[in-house]
Amino acid sequence: MRLLYIMDPVESILPDKDTTFAFLRSAQHREHENFHAELSNIYLARGEVRACARRVRVADASPFLALDAEIHDLAVPEFGAVLVRKDPPFDPSYLHTTLLLEHARGKTLLINDPRGLREANEKLYALNFPEFAPRTMVSASREQLLGFVAEVGRAVIKPLDGAGGFGVLGLSRGDQNGRAIVDMLTREGRQLAIIQEYLPAVRTGDKRVLLLDGEPLGAILRVPKPDDLRSNIHVGGSVVPTDLTPHELAMVEAMAPRLRADGLVFVGLDVIGEHLTEVNVTSPTGIQQLGNFTGTRPADKVIAWIEARAAN
Repeated sequence: MRLLYIMDPVESILPDKDTTFAFLRSAQHREHENFHAELSNIYLARGEVRACARRVRVADASPFLALDAEIHDLAVPEFGAVLVRKDPPFDPSYLHTTLLLEHARGKTLLINDPRGLREANEKLYALNFPEFAPRTMVSASREQLLGFVAEVGRAVIKPLDGAGGFGVLGLSRGDQNGRAIVDMLTREGRQLAIIQEYLPAVRTGDKRVLLLDGEPLGAILRVPKPDDLRSNIHVGGSVVPTDLTPHELAMVEAMAPRLRADGLVFVGLDVIGEHLTEVNVTSPTGIQQLGNFTGTRPADKVIAWIEARAAN
């Protein structure tokens, strides 16, 4: 079948790290045709959503990826499945693309569901499961946010639309930079920010739990550099093997019905000290690292899941 990947330019792909590359490789190995499109290549005409897409092929040696010159103008329902793999931020262009994809609802398989993508802000969605989240506040008020820091002693503040560790800053009670940090992230009270209590277990690592249709594929542990608060791979965090604890397995089980109801098929949970801090739904990463540690190809499970449920 044909698979459409809505994503960033292919030049940005890291063949040894990116989850999307693993999906492309697995699908090609299973004799499917992969097609690439950016947000601007999705359009609607006469009530039909279409894609100007180019076929993409991958290899195990350089050049790892090749994009055909020919552009195929295809109706989105002509694809067996659409994988929305555009990296954050979830900006107006991203929003508008999800709205266009509504015209393909019921006509092809959409992963992740465009309604789920709109619903699941990656910082806020975890608050649907307060029993697993750390103490959290979402506010644009300097007084409220600094009051939270004064109460918990040490906290981490983030923009709601950040990704890859961008804008993640630490705050401590009495920090002379506190007001400046809060004013910067809230644009002096005009924009919401999220603040959470600092979890000391982050020094041990930030666990990325990968889920397929509410079931765990496995987990990796991202360990921050000694001089950095952030553990994201993008900013230099190292990756080591890990397992899920009984508490984390119970958390996944509790979250699964809501994730399925929202059409969030491929998801990455961020877990620090058994606390749920983020739910990544736009373009979760880590599947190649997981496969390297386990000696398996978990991307094959994702493509097999698509095969079993694809419309075409």
